[in-house]
Order: sequence, then C-alpha cells, then structure tokens
Amino acid sequence: MLQVEDWGCIPYEEAWNRQKQLLARVLRKEAPNTLVLCEHPTVITIGRSGTWRHIVLPLPQLHERGIPVFEVERGGDVTLHNPGQLVGYPIIRLSDYREDVHWFVRELEQCIIELLADFDIAAHRIPGLTGVWVSGERKICAIGLHLTRWVSWHGFALNVNNRLEEFSYIVPCGIADRGVTSMSQELQREVPMEEVKKRCITIFRAHFL
Repeated sequence: MLQVEDWGCIPYEEAWNRQKQLLARVLRKEAPNTLVLCEHPTVITIGRSGTWRHIVLPLPQLHERGIPVFEVERGGDVTLHNPGQLVGYPIIRLSDYREDVHWFVRELEQCIIELLADFDIAAHRIPGLTGVWVSGERKICAIGLHLTRWVSWHGFALNVNNRLEEFSYIVPCGIADRGVTSMSQELQREVPMEEVKKRCITIFRAHFL
C-alpha cells in the first residue's frame, strides 16, 4: 500500500531537503512508495523551463513580504505555493507500475479530477497544458515533476482555500492568458482541508496499489 506522510505546514526549503532524503531511501528500496502531503508558507519556485521574467513582483518587494524564490529541478515554469494550498509529493518508483512519465502525469491529473468530482467540481485536462482546469479557463491544480532513475519527486499543488491574489506576483506556469481558481472559490465556501486530504489519500491508494 502507498505510504502517506503528512508534513503539515512546512517551509519550502525544509520540505525540498526532506524530499531528497526520502527519494534516496526509496531509490535504495529502504522506504516504500510514498505520498507526502503538506502546505507551504508563501514561496515562488522556478522549474527547469521557467524564467525569472515570469516573476512580476520586483525582488525587493518579494523580500519585504518575506517571500523566497527557489530554482528547482521539477519540470514546468514558475509557480507559487501558499497556505491553504494542498501540495503533494508522490515519491514513487515508476518501475513498480509503468516506466512512462506521460502516463504518470495523466494518472496524477486523473487523481485530482476524481478528487474534485467528489466535491462537485467538474474539472478536466486541456491538451498540451499539464495540470487540471475548471471551465477551460482557470487552473486549479499545477503539476511539475522530476524523475531520478524512474523515481518521481516534486508533484502537484491543488488550490483549496489559499489566497489567489498572491498569484498576481507571477505569470502562473508561464501562461498569461488563463487564470487560476480554487476549490473554495468554485464552491463559494471554505473547504475542510482534512476532508480533502482524506479523499486524496483514498484516490491515490486506489490508483497506486
């Protein structure tokens, strides 16, 4: 069974280092396939295909607000994490399932689509754009991965109750002509994070037996 670890609200850099440690253990088969769930204080990360030009707020203002920026290994462009967003790091040996990164990304998207359906939110994919979308225009979940010898790390960021106005600090995922949304914005109510986590765990365990 897929192991789950809940790291709570943890600074991004600390979680990044803990991911690396867990990755090494999974690579050596000293730890099982693991889904990490957490939240982060506001932080901006730049993926391998990203550019600093997609950070809109000047660095001095980011520093004033205590918002760090990290260049990381994952695929994708610029993204933002903040409290109320559910971040998931699936540290999984694809060799146990299928050595196909495109298949794995589609599986992650499907997990999130099923999770959102449980909360009566209709979500879908857009061909050519990684992630999960609502009404074709608004991104509700970003996905960015890195693989090390067919073990995945980094992962997904699902907007649950987080402050969407902070996304104005960046061009999310480098896509300027589409917006972002959250579960609470779509439902017009606060969504209990523990309920979201429980459904997330159930669905991921069904997909990654």
